[in-house]
Amino acid sequence: MTAFEPQSIRSYSQEDVQQILHLAIARQADDKDKEFSYEQILEIAAELEIAPESLKLAERDWLVQQGQVQQRKAFDSYRIRKFQKRLGNYTIFNGFFILLDLITGGGISWSLYILLFCGLPLGFDGWNTFQMKGEEYEMAFQKWSRNHQIKKTISTVLNKWFKALQA
Repeated sequence: MTAFEPQSIRSYSQEDVQQILHLAIARQADDKDKEFSYEQILEIAAELEIAPESLKLAERDWLVQQGQVQQRKAFDSYRIRKFQKRLGNYTIFNGFFILLDLITGGGISWSLYILLFCGLPLGFDGWNTFQMKGEEYEMAFQKWSRNHQIKKTISTVLNKWFKALQA
C-alpha cells in the first residue's frame, strides 16, 4: 500500500490495526506516568466497537499474564541469589585453601587443583542460572512454581489452623 491511495480504499488486517493503534498510543502517551481509569478504557473500547464482555475477558487475561511475569521475575531473582550464595561459598572455600597453600608451601601449587575442580560445577551452575530460555529453564520454573504453591498452601492451612486453635 502506498501513501497516495485515497483513505476510502485503505484496509487493514486485525493485526495491522493492533500494531498501528499500539504505536499511536505509545506516541500520544509522552508522559509514562499517565494512567487511564477503567471508565476511560471502557470509552475507548466503545469507540472501537469492542464489547464490554470482550474487554473484561481481555483484562482478566492481561492480569493472568502480569501474574506470570511477576512469578518469572521472582524465580529469576531466586536463581540469581542462589548462585550468588554458591559463588560466595566457593570464594571462601578456595580462599582458605589458597591461603593455606601460601602459608605452608610458600606459593600456590596444590590449591589450584582444588580451585579448578570446584570451579567447574560453579561454571555450569552459572551457565544454567543465566540461561533464561529453553526447556531446562521451563522445567526448573515449573518445579519452583509447584514448590512455591505447595509452601503457600501449607502456610495458609497452618495459619487457619492456628487461628482456629486461638479462638
